[in-house]
Amino acid sequence: MNFSFIQITSAFMVLFAIIDILGSIPIILNIKRKGKSVHAEKASAVALLILIGFLFSGEAVLKLFSVDIQSFAVAGALIIFIFSLEMVLDVEIFRNKGPEGGSSIIPIAFPLIAGPGSFTTLLSLRAEYATENIIAALVLNLMFVFFVLKSTSRIEKFIGEGGIYILRKFFGIILLAIAVKLFTSNIGSLL
Repeated sequence: MNFSFIQITSAFMVLFAIIDILGSIPIILNIKRKGKSVHAEKASAVALLILIGFLFSGEAVLKLFSVDIQSFAVAGALIIFIFSLEMVLDVEIFRNKGPEGGSSIIPIAFPLIAGPGSFTTLLSLRAEYATENIIAALVLNLMFVFFVLKSTSRIEKFIGEGGIYILRKFFGIILLAIAVKLFTSNIGSLL
């Protein structure tokens, strides 16, 4: 085992910013206001299974299309860059038009938690970090997601809309820096 506190912390921060469960609180509250129930255990467990499955099978899918991990990391850095711009500039570049099911699995577990951004990020992280550190960061993130899903109403009252807005900006800037680091550390091997 090659556990590294620094890698786990760094991977946790990247995934935390991409999953952006605090920024998703308004979406979750809207689902609840429509009378749909949100089961925190189910949503967290399904999202974790999807993400771990993709962490291990994503590279095989890439090989099927003859794409190496460094190329995917550069592409992932560009996607993360765009996500960070959305967060910092308050613009919508990616439209997340999934089914309007409103259940714990769709749209919360997939694509809100385990979606295109987190898939891209996982494979990008594989180019930089040991797998066990990424899994540890994933588990910690999904524990936090579970906590947030369990207490969305209390969090909204405590942090307020302004607090959620500030957190979104802060993590947007962190994501921007991470995207630049991922890009610069992987582009060299492609050139």
